[in-house]
Amino acid sequence: MSISEPLQPIRKKIRLDSPFTDQKPGTSGLRKSTKQFSEPNYLESFIEAILRTLPGVNQGVLVIGGDGRYGNKQAIDVILRMAAAHGLRHAITTTGGILSTPAASNLIRYRKAIGGIILSASHNPGGENGDFGVKVNGANGGPAPESFTEQVYSCTKILEDYAIVDSSSISLDLPGQYSIGSMTIEVLDGIEDYISLMERLFDFDLIRSALKKGFPIVFDAMHAVTGGYATRLFEDCLGAPKGTVLNGLPLEDFGGGHPDPNLTYAKELADLLLNTDSYCFGAACDGDGDRNMILGQGCFVNPSDSLAILTANAKIVPAYSKGLVGVARSMPTSSAVDIVAKDLKIDCFETPTGWKFFGNLLDSDRITLCGEESFGTGSNHVREKDGLWAVLFWLQILAQKQCTVADLMSQHWSKYGRHYYSRHDYEDIPIDVAHDLYGRLELMLPKLVGQEFAGQTVKTTDNFSYVDPIDGSIASNQGLRIILDDGSRVVVRLSGTGTKGATLRIYLERYEHSNGNLRQHSQKALEPLIIGIDALAEITQRTGLERPTVIT
Repeated sequence: MSISEPLQPIRKKIRLDSPFTDQKPGTSGLRKSTKQFSEPNYLESFIEAILRTLPGVNQGVLVIGGDGRYGNKQAIDVILRMAAAHGLRHAITTTGGILSTPAASNLIRYRKAIGGIILSASHNPGGENGDFGVKVNGANGGPAPESFTEQVYSCTKILEDYAIVDSSSISLDLPGQYSIGSMTIEVLDGIEDYISLMERLFDFDLIRSALKKGFPIVFDAMHAVTGGYATRLFEDCLGAPKGTVLNGLPLEDFGGGHPDPNLTYAKELADLLLNTDSYCFGAACDGDGDRNMILGQGCFVNPSDSLAILTANAKIVPAYSKGLVGVARSMPTSSAVDIVAKDLKIDCFETPTGWKFFGNLLDSDRITLCGEESFGTGSNHVREKDGLWAVLFWLQILAQKQCTVADLMSQHWSKYGRHYYSRHDYEDIPIDVAHDLYGRLELMLPKLVGQEFAGQTVKTTDNFSYVDPIDGSIASNQGLRIILDDGSRVVVRLSGTGTKGATLRIYLERYEHSNGNLRQHSQKALEPLIIGIDALAEITQRTGLERPTVIT
């Protein structure tokens, strides 16, 4: 089907000053309130800068999709008409415009696209009063490098107009072929290719058999992008009962919820696993499907422990049966995986926060698995973290070992010891308050060495820097670290993923050897560190928050 209206690109004037001066787009894209993205020329200005900057747009192939939040379809319509105006040869999008971030990465790689535009604000709330986001992924399927986003930002500062084709909207209701002028548009089922990839990685017959033998599972899609994927995977392919997937219908406002898979925002799921014996295994994914939370009956799996357990048991999964070449974790993630990597005699890399830092290591075949404490794990199968992949990985291990989640964790700690770990988020802090607190603490760091903190002696302090082992690029000022003589750590970072105020993140870690006390509650085990950093940084005093907004 072709669009018959006049297709000569038209150029529309925009304001001369950059609409993005208050926030540089990062490698997680540009995240703002939905209302701000709805302002005249706002979305168009950013897309124009992307299309002028992304290599290969003229006569290229581009993947476009999003997490289904409010404004998703309208934004796809704008991007398609602007892409046609810029000479794109072929655009690939999906029914309903629904495409998870890992599935987008897979499509980019499989279809050899120049990249993708992903419409998502990840785990941020949606709806008219929520948030919206635009992210660019490169030809390798991973987040665009910082050099690209800097070029996009520079472009926004000199824009005077944008190019767009005046045409009717493409229907996204069903798969089909369309065109706008010389640009062809392919609307496909966004789920099929992803499930085919999962079938090549995992033993579906083994998992299916385990589920049939009385291993009830439950998955919370949080009314976000993974609803259709999870229903197809767990209920249709793996034979789990209908109703296994909770909140499976993607909604523009995520049902009024916060699509962040943690114990606070996925409380319905947490209650089912922690307070009842209805299910043996539970999991949830976030707004765009790249994050995951894993629960067992009566137990929560810390994301740092999850990465370590997947690494230790990787050979159980067909795709990794020959072993791993290496692993990587973000700096704030606990060092639980480091001990496993040492035992397996493979490399372990410590990178800054941000999935892009894993990209070079994956592309260079230096690592196979990677993960971060913010509920993200992934491997070399795509170049994004992948929530449903992590869930299947856990199910594969449990099916093979025929044990519970709690048993698996106990076995792991008995062999490798336990890294007590927690993250405390203080959200929506006034930006000036957050930066004053952070700056004051950074100035104090050098004076702490050799001093007592939380009952231990401070061994080292720094603001973490990273030299990329592949391209030599340097990432500085990645987080304040206080490292004690027993290996305990406190890390302090300011997060830029919110749109209202600032988020202060405190990461706490204490290691207990395998012959030590492995059964304490995490918050109790970490109590000296919690009290110590609150007093040192004056968190309660300066923010007015008596406790963290979210504890994980």
